[in-house]
Amino acid sequence: MVLTVPLTDATRHLADDAFLSAMPDGAVLVNVARGPVVDTDALLDHLRRGRLVAGLDVTDPEPLPADHPLWTAPNVLITPHVGGATSAFPPRAVRLLQEVVDRLAVGRRPRGVVVANGWTDGLTAD
Repeated sequence: MVLTVPLTDATRHLADDAFLSAMPDGAVLVNVARGPVVDTDALLDHLRRGRLVAGLDVTDPEPLPADHPLWTAPNVLITPHVGGATSAFPPRAVRLLQEVVDRLAVGRRPRGVVVANGWTDGLTAD
C-alpha cells in the first residue's frame, strides 16, 4: 500500500489501526505523503507484532527525534524525505497507468487493490 494523498482533515490518520488491520500479514506500507497520514502509534504496534513492513519517507513527528521508537522498530525502513522524480519515473508511471486502464477495461481489478470490510467492487482479481 503506497500512500500518496495530501494531508487534510479527511486524510489525517487515514492509516489508523482499522486501516492497518485490514492489510494482510506481511503487507508493506509505504508513506510518501505526509507523516500524519499514518497513525504512528498504530503503525508501531503492527510493526512490533511483525504483522507489517513499512517504508517511510515521511514521519510524524518530523524530523524524527533521535530517541523515537520508530528508529528501533522492526521491519521499517526510514528514508530522509528526499524522494523525487527521476528520468526513469515518467516511462514507469505511463506503463503502470496503462496497465490499470487495460485491466479495468476488461473488468479486472488493478493490481495492489486492498478490499476491506466486505466491500466489493464487482471486478475480478485476475
